[in-house]
Amino acid sequence: MLKTIKITHIKPSNQQGAAAVEFAIIAMLLFTILFGIFEFGRLFYVYNTVQEVTRRAAREAVVRWADTASQDTVKSLALFGGGSLPAGAEIAATNINIEYITASGDTPNPFPASPADNISACLSGPDGCIAFVRVSIVGASYIPMIGLFPFLSVPIPASTVTMPAESLGYTG
Repeated sequence: MLKTIKITHIKPSNQQGAAAVEFAIIAMLLFTILFGIFEFGRLFYVYNTVQEVTRRAAREAVVRWADTASQDTVKSLALFGGGSLPAGAEIAATNINIEYITASGDTPNPFPASPADNISACLSGPDGCIAFVRVSIVGASYIPMIGLFPFLSVPIPASTVTMPAESLGYTG
């Protein structure tokens, strides 16, 4: 004797919203991975650009005089024309430190009043004039743009570039 099996169908109304819940679970994982990729890419960008910023600042500083206006210009040019690094606000003009040093590694004392005075000091002896410019970036930390990753706030390694002084703005 043949047995009949009754097949019951699941009503579509019992499945409403299941796809939305499944998508929400998968989307959280997908967007976490996607934003993580963005943050790591930006982290590497900031790390790599720190060296370029110090090199650019040192290059500009060796051809400009050491007054405040020139230092502000040097910092702005090193940061590609702004007050902070594009897409990397962690590196700002306040993080750039410019030092003018003598051949012996000290700060010139007294500090030359002008580029011409520096040239005169160099002619009288190597310890009285600015021989090198040292630029460093200190005190910067990477801060994630997306609040999901606060544990990624890490210090950016200090970067220092020392170049021999050139004209320091001397035109004459």
